[in-house]
Amino acid sequence: MKDQLNYLAARAAAGLMGRREFLGRAAALGVTAASANLLLSGAVKAAGVKKGGTIKVGIQGGGASDSMDPAVAANATATQVIRLWGEPLLELAEQGGIWPRLAESFEASADARVWTFKIREGVTFSNGKTLTADDVLATMERHSGEDTKSGALGIMRGIKSMKAGDGLFVIELETPNADLPYLLADYHLAIQPNGGKDDPTAAIGTGPYIMKSAEPGVRFVAEKNPNYWDDTIGHAETIELIVINDDTARVAALQSGQVHMVNRVPPRTAKLVARAPNITVHTTSGPGHYVFIMHTNTAPFDNKDLRLALKYGINRQEMVDKILFGFGSVGNDTPINSSYPLFTELEQRMYDPDKAAFHLKQSGYDGTVLLRTSDNSFPGAPDASALFQQSAGAAGIKMEIKREPNDGYWSEVWNKQPFCTSYWGGRPTQDQMFSTAYLSTADWNDTRFNNEQFDQLLFAARAELDEGKRTQMYADMSTIVRDEGGLICPMFNDFIDGISDDVQGIIDAKQGFELNNFYAPMKMWLA
Repeated sequence: MKDQLNYLAARAAAGLMGRREFLGRAAALGVTAASANLLLSGAVKAAGVKKGGTIKVGIQGGGASDSMDPAVAANATATQVIRLWGEPLLELAEQGGIWPRLAESFEASADARVWTFKIREGVTFSNGKTLTADDVLATMERHSGEDTKSGALGIMRGIKSMKAGDGLFVIELETPNADLPYLLADYHLAIQPNGGKDDPTAAIGTGPYIMKSAEPGVRFVAEKNPNYWDDTIGHAETIELIVINDDTARVAALQSGQVHMVNRVPPRTAKLVARAPNITVHTTSGPGHYVFIMHTNTAPFDNKDLRLALKYGINRQEMVDKILFGFGSVGNDTPINSSYPLFTELEQRMYDPDKAAFHLKQSGYDGTVLLRTSDNSFPGAPDASALFQQSAGAAGIKMEIKREPNDGYWSEVWNKQPFCTSYWGGRPTQDQMFSTAYLSTADWNDTRFNNEQFDQLLFAARAELDEGKRTQMYADMSTIVRDEGGLICPMFNDFIDGISDDVQGIIDAKQGFELNNFYAPMKMWLA
């Protein structure tokens, strides 16, 4: 059987057999899809990487108001653009752990309080300037301080001091944190010359590509950086990102060959798309979650009983079945699921219209709640909102739905309006997820959550090196968010990408996000 599998993999790698046919024949031999994909990836690499050409990506999540400043990147398109031209110190490795980027190595003091990063030598920015530890320091400084608008501010607040010199960048933390390398993989922290202080929107970085044109909400074009330091990625000569927020149009562009890959294939059509002879639907389970968020400091959502009424008034399993079509799992009003290493399963909150009605009565509120939504918040969000309206209505909760324009949703609705649909891709660690969105002082605290006990636990968990105790702290924090917060999290989504057989090199990852953590266009190549 092994010889037969190798023969089939070699034929697929040579383009004599489609990916789908290979996976089907491997399955007939009793091989799992994951194992077959790994075998195929190995065969493709052995056959040799092809250089050149243009890889086109149809991507959802962009708008005309998007900025090129990585500090304020807030959607999939912005993240993908950053990946083209910029790099952080460290990145997530596909199979787990850390992938060194601009920091070629790092070490921590015994108490995980002081971290030293050796900055890679011989790396230049796209403007010709040589990367130095001072650039790293300046970047981190720009993302620090209370006047910054960076989405990484929650991470930076835990830093006591930073210094650079002799090719080293040193961080001293207020309290120990064994997760710091994972935190520095945050996509906002792309290293820029002088930290981006001169012009944060210039898109000058050390990445594999140089931006040639940028039309936010429309199209981005990047060309290979001839001086890029890592020859293992960046195979295509040109990468073109085409913003296609409409789900039907994005899938149609893939099916017609206008693009080679797309993110966020709608769950409702994923199985149908997978039947196409030249397309592979690639799924990755992870920490991404579709949510309804309430500002806990804004009436009527400042009333805990009203929040609980809404939480008991949503049918989570119905959402997974009808919105995700099985491509995901039930949520529990906390951003943490089993994809996190220190996960503790909590008692599942169930749909209970009687409890919802009880808490509605306790709240004393008899008005209508306004829910804002858009397809740009997550695939199927308007339909999910309608389901929520129906299930909550059975408990006597009156809900009005306002469908907002796709363009501008992330700048005008999310983190501004008190009740709306939203999406989080999750983070590699509990600390990062909680620090980014639930710490009371976090810039991206989109539920306006403010709980002193939670904040204290967050800081204590960072300093706790006993894994058992730390696990319990995270469980306690999840419980507080679930019961006290403004987060309604009905479901965790699988990341569903559509990949044409005209490109090769897709990787089945154990961690990361959509489009191979947004590295697919750089790690894949034309067949």
